Amino acid sequence: MAVFSRSGRHRVAVFARQMLLPIELGIVHQLFGQARAGASVAGEPLYEVVTCALEPGEVRTDGDFAVAVRCGPEALDEADTVVVLSSYEDYEDYEDYEGDEGGESEPSGLLRAALARIRPGARIASICTGAFVLASAGLLDGRTATTHWRFADLFARRFPRVRLEPDVLYTDGGEVLTSAGCAAGIDLCLHMIRCDHGAAVAGDVARRTVVPPHREGGQVQYVRRPMPEPSSPATSAARSWSLEHLHEPITLRQMAAREAMSVRNLTRRFRDEVGMTPMSWLTGQRIERARELLEGSDLSVDQIAERCGLGTAANMRQHFQAALGTSPSAYRSTFRVPEA
Repeated sequence: MAVFSRSGRHRVAVFARQMLLPIELGIVHQLFGQARAGASVAGEPLYEVVTCALEPGEVRTDGDFAVAVRCGPEALDEADTVVVLSSYEDYEDYEDYEGDEGGESEPSGLLRAALARIRPGARIASICTGAFVLASAGLLDGRTATTHWRFADLFARRFPRVRLEPDVLYTDGGEVLTSAGCAAGIDLCLHMIRCDHGAAVAGDVARRTVVPPHREGGQVQYVRRPMPEPSSPATSAARSWSLEHLHEPITLRQMAAREAMSVRNLTRRFRDEVGMTPMSWLTGQRIERARELLEGSDLSVDQIAERCGLGTAANMRQHFQAALGTSPSAYRSTFRVPEA
């Protein structure tokens, strides 16, 4: 559920460090900046996004230009969400790092003081190697986290008190969230918007920025086996057909038939392309469709369960509790889009 600053909008502070990756800064501003009340272009902005650094002024990037940052760490004082970006210097430092000795494992005094300004109850997130900053400050101790797959082994050695999940797109520990590479930052930002304002608002942001509306955090960030040849069969036809028939019982055999594959081959290819089994993906799509209908229709929970292929209201409640930690009725009361 979203919280709001004194301005009435949820304030997102993007914490930039020297040698930032501009794409990460743009991701946060673009996605949160596009979120509008009522999932409408004409709606009021739901977030106020500000960029800050250890001190105001020029922040170098990994390109041939710099970013002028107006705010210092004082911007963290009133933030409802803080997003810590990675730095290109991280990539250089971590790739040169060997063994468990040497290298910086603690944030600098200035960085430590800046993070200490984040108020209790604020949500903190990291993109890519920004997770090293959070872990160094002790913010991930005892929590589940992820980071870029290239630096997962180093992260695990440096921070044994963090429960690292090296293959996932992002993790959500409530007040502290982490994502893998910069593209996974898109998924994390959409996930936070969805948690704050529901599937309709997040879906509207995704459509207007032309990105996938929802990828589960548990999907793999990197498939280590070689990519399939372009001429090889894919699973897009099975997925498209399934989305058109969510209200019907769907079997693996039916999905495999859409691709003229065996069930075994479909399952293997599906894991390669999507990062999960066909049935796990199908359940996720049904839950997503149910969320949309709970927000934007007057259908009963029983009717929605039937239309999404979840069968009964009881079965739908079970899936919602497992996936979202809430009931369909509670979700509807929180995120129902008011009529114009």
